[in-house]
Amino acid sequence: MRTTPTTRLEADTWIAVLISYGHLHSAEPGPDETWTVKRTPVSTPQTLHHPVLALDFVAEILRDVHRDASGLRR
Repeated sequence: MRTTPTTRLEADTWIAVLISYGHLHSAEPGPDETWTVKRTPVSTPQTLHHPVLALDFVAEILRDVHRDASGLRR
């Protein structure tokens, strides 16, 4: 369990790492701690309205990456 609130910097860092490793196609920061993200070039953009939602999105991608790496395809 977290003892500190999620920050915009933390979400930005995780998003940048996912992009650099090719697990996320794009992310555009918006006003008031929002991001518009696309997992693939053809996927529908999603808007994340808070750093906590951004980290939930990051966790979902990391679960998918882990499943793919272990051979358990969806």
